[in-house]
Amino acid sequence: MSRAGKQRMSVTIDADIVAAVDRAVRASGESVSAWVNKALRERLEHEARLDALGVALREFEAEHGAMSDEEIAERVRDMRSRAIRVPRTSASKAGESRRKYGTRRPAR
Repeated sequence: MSRAGKQRMSVTIDADIVAAVDRAVRASGESVSAWVNKALRERLEHEARLDALGVALREFEAEHGAMSDEEIAERVRDMRSRAIRVPRTSASKAGESRRKYGTRRPAR
């Protein structure tokens, strides 16, 4: 059955995930369908970005050759040495939780 471009589907989900989704949905005020739709859309966008990265990497390697393990390790060390470290605070942990469970910041 389809409603305004929507399609019903039945899925089997691990019990711990169902419990986490239930908590997130209660906290966000969204329906389970809206919450799951958003999560699936975000996953599809993530997969599309990974696919694009794979294409870019193959094109780079076709032009410049594959990077050796040593070159990759050197780049990782270089990036880590230049990274700005930000200490985690309780506020950043709360933000992480809101992102993880799709909840919104309480109104002030």
